Amino acid sequence: MSPVRARLLPAAVLGLSTVLALTACSTGRTSGGGDTQAAPVSGKISLTYLQKQGDQEYFVGEAAGAKAKAAELGIDLKVVNLGSDANKTVSEVQAAIAQKSNGLIVVVPDPAVGPQVVQMARDAKVALLTSDDQVCATGPAPSSCAKGDLVPRIGFSGEQMGGEVGKRAAEEFQKAGWNPADTRIISAWKQDVTVCGDRVKAAKAAFSSAVQGVQNIDVATDNTPTGAQDKVAATVTANPGVKHWVVWGCNDENVQGGVTALQNAGVSPDDIDGVGLGAYLACKEWKSGKPSGMKAALFINGKDVGALSVQTLFEKLRNGTDMPAEAFAPTKMVDAATWQAAGVTCG
Repeated sequence: MSPVRARLLPAAVLGLSTVLALTACSTGRTSGGGDTQAAPVSGKISLTYLQKQGDQEYFVGEAAGAKAKAAELGIDLKVVNLGSDANKTVSEVQAAIAQKSNGLIVVVPDPAVGPQVVQMARDAKVALLTSDDQVCATGPAPSSCAKGDLVPRIGFSGEQMGGEVGKRAAEEFQKAGWNPADTRIISAWKQDVTVCGDRVKAAKAAFSSAVQGVQNIDVATDNTPTGAQDKVAATVTANPGVKHWVVWGCNDENVQGGVTALQNAGVSPDDIDGVGLGAYLACKEWKSGKPSGMKAALFINGKDVGALSVQTLFEKLRNGTDMPAEAFAPTKMVDAATWQAAGVTCG
């Protein structure tokens, strides 16, 4: 699947043919992790979509894509914002089961609740699918989970996304003509989120294949702009004498926070090579027209993920179709000159 598309497909037209095309990028069929023994549903299908950080721009788009697809398929869909509350995840899953939802799509605030969520779905024989982040049926850490115990997931390929970020960061570095000796890379992410680690690892590999000799600094954050800003500010203070900075991370929040910290510390935007992941915050930097260290961002469209998640669970419940272990939606690299033409929605 090419990572570049002339324009991401609107959620409303993500039909079955698109689903089949996208799931061709999947890593296999489900086994233990997604087996809830849910029976096919012949009548009206009811789904609940439980999202972390539901007020974040990406997840707002994801909910919109899910609602549009549900309306198209005649599904009753309830969307729940879990915020960052792991305990709310458990209570809302219980509530959805009590309200007779046939299937659950979950974006967990904390993967540690995964085994409990899976067990509740299994006990109730309710179909379970995750979007964006991985969930393990047998333990709190998806990174150490056997593949067969991972719940089926719809989202983006962390390896592919990180690779695109690292490649673009290397291109910007080479274009700027910086000296590796006085440049540092900041890799910022919430380190217990498996998909974040996948993205950062791939970014490092892609960058180092094109540029050698630049020292990397790992920065643990909470994946929020303010959290990243605070941690990166401390990192800058601890590394005097660095002239140029490359910044990437799990999402736009980390990169925006890092870029803001650097600029607040007096680093010129010309000396910052920030490559976001999401584009929903990067576009606000570009929309302002002010100089920014955010040089580019990978556009990931939440609408596509929401729509594909609903379609996948519908096929499971209506036709008994096995859910893929993973299925990926398309991405596109954008910058200040191209984000509007690419269809990025910028609040």
